[in-house]
Amino acid sequence: MTGPDTVDGQDRGRESRLRGAASAGAPLEPVEADDAPGVPGDLARRPDTSVFRVRGDALAEEQVCDGDLILVQAAAEAREGDTVVAAVRGEVMVKRFHREAGKVALRSAGGRLDPVVCEEGEVEVRGVVVAVIRKY
Repeated sequence: MTGPDTVDGQDRGRESRLRGAASAGAPLEPVEADDAPGVPGDLARRPDTSVFRVRGDALAEEQVCDGDLILVQAAAEAREGDTVVAAVRGEVMVKRFHREAGKVALRSAGGRLDPVVCEEGEVEVRGVVVAVIRKY
């Protein structure tokens, strides 16, 4: 295999900008960071893929744990049940996306925390989680 993301046939990864932290618990202020971890090219195929560090364990039952890196594909909308990075009133969080009774509910896994329920216009979906990276 050869191409811009390979060296001597080996995938060298794509440099994806670490966009900051996304809370899997209480909402968190957006944070910009300059770290640029190497991400395997098959995970970050599109240039609009960003990396966030997870803070909190509200999605641990979905295997998204505190300290994990999540790859987020930019998207302005989400489908029912997607795990998304979303901003609500300026606070960035990673939650499951649901529509209920004409509103948006952002839920943690297993109902560990109360959902964030708001009008659709109050939620800015930043992207959909496409992969989780964890160091052991």
